[in-house]
Amino acid sequence: MHIEKKMKTHVHTVKPQDTVAHARSLIEEHRINQLPVVQNRKLVGIVTDRDLRDARNVVETATSDASHSHHDAPQANKIPIEAIMTTNVLTLGSADTVVEAARMMRRERIGGVPIVDGGALVGIITRSDILDAFIELNNQKAT
Repeated sequence: MHIEKKMKTHVHTVKPQDTVAHARSLIEEHRINQLPVVQNRKLVGIVTDRDLRDARNVVETATSDASHSHHDAPQANKIPIEAIMTTNVLTLGSADTVVEAARMMRRERIGGVPIVDGGALVGIITRSDILDAFIELNNQKAT
């Protein structure tokens, strides 16, 4: 089964200059765990719910020095996504298989894989999509 049959094509995304607060609100509102980071329709990174939870600590550690106090820590509405996003994103294409996606997600311990064709983000496949495909396959065998 090809990924294109199971991937979501309406993908919620953020831009590198968007804030952590904006990304958090998208994740909470849409009940998702990862947001591809896109600039000019090109995938440039990914940010997960865990990245967003840890954002303040990551930025504090990266910017800490002797004169930087805890009270001066960056606020979520001031931290840009590009400061915390993963830039080395694992991707697949829409012609790849759901099995390939499942293997990658298990091997890399990730919850979703952006789908890129011709350099542009065209979808995302998540752990839930893989489970839905498995359930559908099982139901087909049962009939």
